[in-house]
Amino acid sequence: MTDSQNNIDEYWMGEALKLAQRAWDEGEIPVGAVLVREGEVLGQGWNRSIGSHDPSAHAEMMAIREAGVRIGNYRMLDTVLYVTLEPCSMCAGALVHGRISRLVFGATDPKTGACGSVMDIVRHPALNHQLQVDAGVMAEPCAKLLSDFFRWRRAQKKAARGNISGI
Repeated sequence: MTDSQNNIDEYWMGEALKLAQRAWDEGEIPVGAVLVREGEVLGQGWNRSIGSHDPSAHAEMMAIREAGVRIGNYRMLDTVLYVTLEPCSMCAGALVHGRISRLVFGATDPKTGACGSVMDIVRHPALNHQLQVDAGVMAEPCAKLLSDFFRWRRAQKKAARGNISGI
């Protein structure tokens, strides 16, 4: 990959990280996603599953839905999805079905990652479409945001238990 492409990938991953922070600010698991075609944002999203009571409201799905409305088509040819965390199986299936060309993600997900960690849906040879995948772009800040969030959430739960037992 060229330095120019690395710079482009890091720029868009930085935008996805801003959206991940927005998810945290809303009490959601901090994952952000940006869907881009030729330097233009078609859709963006951040996790909203908790607040919307919708298990499908992942950052990737929100970005894909927004892009579909914007372009008037479910096929998102010649697009790149930037996401801070490796997509799960649901999101990976949507990427294949939407014909997204390239996936760039930050942190790997060793528990539910479906783009190389646990399984590899987006490059499965039996499917009608495979994506180019570039993993580990800005992996450290992406992983740190998630670990900081879960550390904060555990501390919040511990504090809440302490307040209840102290009454």
